[in-house]
Amino acid sequence: MLVKEPDRWVAYFCTKTDATVTEILEAVADRAAIEQDFHDLKEVHGAGQQQVRNYWSNIAVYHVALWWHTLIDLWAWHKPHEKLSDRKASPWDDPMRRPSHADRRNALRRQCLENDFRHEEVAGAIPPKIRRLWNRVIKLVT
Repeated sequence: MLVKEPDRWVAYFCTKTDATVTEILEAVADRAAIEQDFHDLKEVHGAGQQQVRNYWSNIAVYHVALWWHTLIDLWAWHKPHEKLSDRKASPWDDPMRRPSHADRRNALRRQCLENDFRHEEVAGAIPPKIRRLWNRVIKLVT
């Protein structure tokens, strides 16, 4: 089966001789989702780049990355698009593009930092100058 992409043709083959076009495309879509997850694990969480010396430590660190990836997706599952991606700093980017895993991770980071800041704010009054500086720091970190 051949599929035309915007600038090239891609051939998909299947060893199941009686597979329908729909089955082949669903299998390709499923595989693409798995590949995207592995890409996010490697690029966003650094899986495979850990520098530990013990075999079991490598396994543990990889499992932590898998769990972190899963927990971020669960946290962001019902969050609105506007809460997850802030494209103000990149006006060339499509504001309606779905949030990437990195966007979800950054949204969780922002929320954690804001919660910490609010907790500190309860301890005493924070001057507006420090509050503005804190907001700039949050934008740099996420």
